[in-house]
Amino acid sequence: MNLSNLQPAEGSTHNQNKRLGRGEGSGKGGTSARGHKGAKSRSGYSKKIGFEGGQMPLQRRVPKFGFTNVNRIEHQGVNLDKLQLLVDNGIVTDTVDFSVLVSNRLATKTELVKILGGGELKAKLKVSAHKFTATAKAAIEAAGGEVVLL
Repeated sequence: MNLSNLQPAEGSTHNQNKRLGRGEGSGKGGTSARGHKGAKSRSGYSKKIGFEGGQMPLQRRVPKFGFTNVNRIEHQGVNLDKLQLLVDNGIVTDTVDFSVLVSNRLATKTELVKILGGGELKAKLKVSAHKFTATAKAAIEAAGGEVVLL
């Protein structure tokens, strides 16, 4: 081994970028492969998101309609058949509260939960949630269960 055949260890170097603007001798000096003039040749240039070369962008061509209520309160819906599934799988015996729903990924800890009347419930359960539909409340009470509002 001598100075004429030294090279870095295999895999230790991996920068194969073109070194732009490092003199004419490199072949990438002068305009540094950016061409002449125009916005794209300048430093700090960034293409605007959705820019279509001056044509009216799609985002502005498409009509907007409707209304979004900023005060809307979103609830995560949980159907009765999901509760019955928890009972069938032996996860729940008598009480379904918010922590049970979160641990079984039926809701996240920041969401409000609304029990919906989809499916049927055979088990006698004490169900705690933020809201209930009328059909869900009737079905839980018909099965001998109890409804608790949080």
